[in-house]
Formats: sequence, structure tokens, C-alpha cells
Amino acid sequence: MQLTLVQLEQRTGDVGGNRDRATAAIERAAARGADLVALPELWNVGYFSFESYAREAESVEGPTLSAMSTLAEEHDVGLLAGSVVEDLTASADDGVDVPADEGLANTAVFFDRDGRRRGIYRKHHLFGYGSAETRLLTPGEDLPTVEFEGFTLGFTTCYDLRFPELYRELSEAGATLVLVPSAWPYPRVEHWQVLPRARAIENLAYVATINGAAEFDEATLVGRSTVYDPWGTPLASAGDEPTLVTADVDPDRVAEVRAEFPAWQDRRR
Repeated sequence: MQLTLVQLEQRTGDVGGNRDRATAAIERAAARGADLVALPELWNVGYFSFESYAREAESVEGPTLSAMSTLAEEHDVGLLAGSVVEDLTASADDGVDVPADEGLANTAVFFDRDGRRRGIYRKHHLFGYGSAETRLLTPGEDLPTVEFEGFTLGFTTCYDLRFPELYRELSEAGATLVLVPSAWPYPRVEHWQVLPRARAIENLAYVATINGAAEFDEATLVGRSTVYDPWGTPLASAGDEPTLVTADVDPDRVAEVRAEFPAWQDRRR
């Protein structure tokens, strides 16, 4: 299966332009043979554009994610539409299960090749270090998995990488490929490279980190979107410029590695 990570250029105050750039990138990825495409965290508003969150929030059936659903169907790709700021009240009004009756969430949505919404993941761990996320957003509760092309997909978001128990829970639920949309800034480059690699090694699973390419007043994103295999080996990566990162991933490889190195058999609870 060909996996493509969209390391997207994001501009503050340019939701329409960000959406156009995402659309063009998805179309390029599909034209190059991608089966599964993934976008970064809060790519339409920009993670550090906190003042825009309430104004740009929408339901999971709103215009941004509806456009992503259409793209997935038109181009016959699985699509993790990164994450957007979700208006929980609007989603509830649309008949979607939500963790609270009101407020906002950092919400990632997965669409199948037919454009059908198959998974909703709301970021569990909200970042408080130099960020307004904990003040503005409601944490998620569910940890879904989705079957796609022989993989069991799991989803986490950015800061979640620092909490290994979340990834072990996904692996115990069968996840073999975890997609991690992110907005990871400088200077924590080493953390960005070590943490997902460790999550892959610990769980003998693929981990793919999808970061943005953007410079905000408060921070600049490190880029370096990467696909790690079940040994923790980087299969494909990038610098900090806008680009597509593509790797071939094989669900059978997970079973092979787990059989070759059955560390879980030695686990003591």
C-alpha cells in the first residue's frame, strides 16, 4: 500500500488558501498512486492561530470535511483529513456523538475510498506549554480503529506522542499503523524524531507522523514528516519545506516482525 503524508504549507488567516493547497496536494498524491493520504494537525486554520479557533470551527459535516469526503471519493483514496477545530454543538446538532454538549475539539476524521466517514478521533492530551489549547478545547475520549487495505489504523495527534500508554492501548485493539497529524514546532526536533520512533519500536507497528510546514508569530513547525516501520526504521522523511512524503507499507510486515521478535510474550502487567 502506498502511503503519502502531506507536509502542507499553512498560512495564518488564509483558510480558503490552505484548503486549496490541501486539495491540490491530495490530487497530486492520488495521481502518483497513493492509496492512503494524510494531512497534518489543524491545517486549515493553523495550530497557533488560537484567535481563529472559535470563528473557524465547524461540524464534522461542515464545509471543510465535506470537501475532504468528496476528494476521497473522487480520487479513490483513503484520507485522514488531518484535524480541524470541531464545533461540538454543531456536530451534536448533526447527530454526531460528541464528548461534551458544547465547546471545541481538535478533531481528526478518516474517510474511506468511497468518501464515507469511518473514524473520528478527538485529541486526548491537550498541550498547555506555551499554548492556549487546554483553555480553548475539550479533550476527546474515544480511541477508534479502522480497517483499511489490510491494516488496522489507529489515530493520535501531536502531543499524544508523549503518552505511550495511548499507543499500547491502540496496539492491544489491533492497530498496525498509527497516523499522527501534528503541528510540532522548533526547537524540539529531537523529541519529534525520537518519540514516534519509540512508539513504533515499543508496539512493533508502523507509525507515520504528518507535520505542517509553516511559520507563525509564536513558532515555526519543524516539518520532518516521517514513516517509521515496525522496527522503528524511517522509510521516508522530509526537511521542513512543503512536500509529499511517500512510502510503501505492508501489513504483513507487522506480523513478520512480531513473529521474529515476540517481545510482547515477555510482558508483565
